[in-house]
Amino acid sequence: MGKKAKKEWDGYKKDVSRSATDETGKFKKSFKHHNNSDSLAPLIRKQVEPETAKYFSEIANLFESQGVDVEERSVICGNALEEARGKELELATDYIISNTLETLLDGCNVDNLCSFLLGCADVFPAIAMDRSGSHVAETSLKSLARHVQDTEACTIIEETLEMICKVIVVNPVDLMCNCYGSHVLRSFLCLCKGVPLDSSEFHGTKGSKALAERLNFKVSHFDENDSQQFQQGFPYLLKFLVSGMVNCTRENMKSMLVDQYSSLVLQTALKLLAGDDQELLQIIPVILSCNKQDLVKGNFIDTIIVGETVEAMKETAFSHLMEVILEVAPESLYNDMFTKLLKNSLFELSSHHCGNFVVQALISHARTKDQMEMIWEELGLKFADLLEMGRSGIIASLIAACQRLQTHKYKCCEALATAVGSKEENSKFIVPRILFLDSYFSHHDKSSWNWPVGAKMHVMGSLILQAIFKFRSEWIQPYLLSITSMGTEHVLEAAKDARGARVIEAFLASDASTKQKRRLVVKLRGHFGELAMQLSGSFTVEKCFNVGGLSQKESIASELLAVRTELSKTKQGPHLLRKLDIDRYSSNPDQWRSKLASKESAYNEFYAAFGPTVSKSTKSNKFLSDASMDTSELEELNTKERDSSLTSASILDDTSAEKKMKKRKRELASEDAVSSNKAVENAVNFFLSSGKPDKKRHGASKQRLKI
Repeated sequence: MGKKAKKEWDGYKKDVSRSATDETGKFKKSFKHHNNSDSLAPLIRKQVEPETAKYFSEIANLFESQGVDVEERSVICGNALEEARGKELELATDYIISNTLETLLDGCNVDNLCSFLLGCADVFPAIAMDRSGSHVAETSLKSLARHVQDTEACTIIEETLEMICKVIVVNPVDLMCNCYGSHVLRSFLCLCKGVPLDSSEFHGTKGSKALAERLNFKVSHFDENDSQQFQQGFPYLLKFLVSGMVNCTRENMKSMLVDQYSSLVLQTALKLLAGDDQELLQIIPVILSCNKQDLVKGNFIDTIIVGETVEAMKETAFSHLMEVILEVAPESLYNDMFTKLLKNSLFELSSHHCGNFVVQALISHARTKDQMEMIWEELGLKFADLLEMGRSGIIASLIAACQRLQTHKYKCCEALATAVGSKEENSKFIVPRILFLDSYFSHHDKSSWNWPVGAKMHVMGSLILQAIFKFRSEWIQPYLLSITSMGTEHVLEAAKDARGARVIEAFLASDASTKQKRRLVVKLRGHFGELAMQLSGSFTVEKCFNVGGLSQKESIASELLAVRTELSKTKQGPHLLRKLDIDRYSSNPDQWRSKLASKESAYNEFYAAFGPTVSKSTKSNKFLSDASMDTSELEELNTKERDSSLTSASILDDTSAEKKMKKRKRELASEDAVSSNKAVENAVNFFLSSGKPDKKRHGASKQRLKI
């Protein structure tokens, strides 16, 4: 064999290198969580008999030699698994034979597969917690997942999973807290739910998709109807397993919350139960160590645990788990956690490098304006402090939540502008400072800070500006003035940076005036060909073309024509050349100009006829009326306008002031037409364009990290 199998069943360990076996080879009970009454009986792992080892070595050689027909493969795998009966633990945890066992489990039929799993059900946790055995367990679960759609095999698979579930819930602590076992357990949970075992949403860590959902760039997958993506599952087994694990680990829950591996298991379980409010209302309070008596009375959160729980949120493992809890919690439980657990601790947690992610999750999943009002009371005046500490994610989450709930929007814009510069300073510095947040706030003398040439732009700063440019133009005038006041060299550098390019695109798609947009476009003249050669820059070039005047469009077309050969060889080039109709411009410039002119004329006529009208359905549509403003902000904005008017030479009398205020309200009411006007523009562009919508472009857009 060359090596003797020395793999042991790892017990609970925070350090992966900690051994769970003693010198005799017996498995030690969990060193932290169990007493003698609830620990598993010690298991002695036997050595594989020489004859058995030789048999499986011959099987391995047979498969490696490619001497097995496809029709014979299943039969040979089944016979070999019969030989493994009663020896599953030793074979699965053997460094060499485990590889052969994986091949057999992958190639056998469902009856042999379930027979093997039923035979080793009692020692399945031991196999799952071994470095080699965990791969065997994973392979067996993946094989089951392939057969689960077979209705004839569904019953035997269900019986097999049920048997393993009953074994796991007897003592789940060691399995949950083991680096190998926790991974197998998460796959097992996914199989019970009917989702792919390698699903990044349920099995992976937080990624760009979660950030996109948090900042309103993507609809949450929990809000979508994902049931169609699920395979055949066993929901009652999922509930049985999760509730069994949580209830059996109640006494050890405090230490498990701060353990890396058990936290991952609980995160997966909660994500899979998202939408099942009844089950979540029973499980989450137990995870947060609430008393059974409180649950019976309907009190989800015990005030006794507040201080201890808030402190635990500063631990990496529990902060990740708490993010998921806030994401999936039913509304009543979310309210309880907010008011009893997190209220008055938001700035303290925001100041911590782990705790701030809990606050971001709380903000991102706020349900009501009243909740946002309480959040704003604690954090609204702390923008500068948060940015000084590098907590820009809190700011981005606040802006996104204010947009989603239609509250405190003007206050957000004003607070951010104040945080990156005093009122005495020129507002032209706002956008550059946000683009380089870390550079600006780490500078010893902020008044002498300058644009750091060649430095990468800040990811979260880019996201914040993209969100800001979604607000109404009258609220973001300092930002509009700042970006249009940027020097030509700075605009070009921003356009070449993928993060800066997103900001420019957001500005060009904003509610700013056409004059302001074209003022920025003209600063890129002479560099459109260079930008088009970059994947991110090509999108910026297209946006510039869409908002530019006829002369600017022709200038862009001529620059692209000069690099047409090289551009056509890039991934994005063919689409851009086709979109801007560069071939027509090359062969017949007059016809190209005529087509653009007729398109613009038709748009103007269409807009004049249908654009300004606001239908009742548009007014009642909450999605389209994104520009609505709450009463307090309206009064504040009007107050600021009245205050500024008092600085003029003459003071308006009461009558004229009242008329001006009424006029302002009518203007704000008509803002609901903005989004419908954009829809009109899209309709015109569609009907006047030659051909169908470009599917390749749609696919390329999805690939971009729009955040």
